[in-house]
Amino acid sequence: MFRIGLVGRAGSGKTTVARALAQDGAEVIEADRIGHQVTDQDSEVRSALEREYGAGVYRADGTLDRAQVAARVFTDPAARASLDRLVHPRIVRRIHERLAALANAGWQGVVLVDAALMLEWGMERDMDAVIAVTAPDDLQIARLGSARGWSEQEARRRIAVQRTNEAFAEAADVTLTNTGSEQELTRAAHAAVARLIAGTQIDPGENGC
Repeated sequence: MFRIGLVGRAGSGKTTVARALAQDGAEVIEADRIGHQVTDQDSEVRSALEREYGAGVYRADGTLDRAQVAARVFTDPAARASLDRLVHPRIVRRIHERLAALANAGWQGVVLVDAALMLEWGMERDMDAVIAVTAPDDLQIARLGSARGWSEQEARRRIAVQRTNEAFAEAADVTLTNTGSEQELTRAAHAAVARLIAGTQIDPGENGC
């Protein structure tokens, strides 16, 4: 089992990389998806969020109104820290459980852990390699507007609380600079993973798109 951590800012292109590797047969563990499961299904988390935000923070279908929570946590550092303390340990535990289950099942191949906060959690130490995806701010903002419907102000607010591109690149074994098309990023991702598995020393500059 070859464990790869995938990091980068919102709008950088991590989803494209994850999709490309999944098509190659990689097992993908998405921290965001697990986070949704935690906030929607964990009874202790639900109770805590209802106390903090009111019962209306959960919709009629039982899912968290993430826009309501985001409107507060991205403007109130204390509220964000409280949410992180509540949810993040549970996400990390579930990721470790998934990795352990795959190992116990004898999984042979790539496991990609897509987690923008991997470095904050110290989980990069559990990976065999880390790939960072970076892009200029303007491109990230445009992509977030197109993909998620965020305003420029909202996109900038989300990006501002994340690590810089340089910080992600410094912590990674490979950096993919995503300034081209999805096809170019996909090709670069395939090449980077093949070379990582082969144990070839990679110059991050060779993998720019």
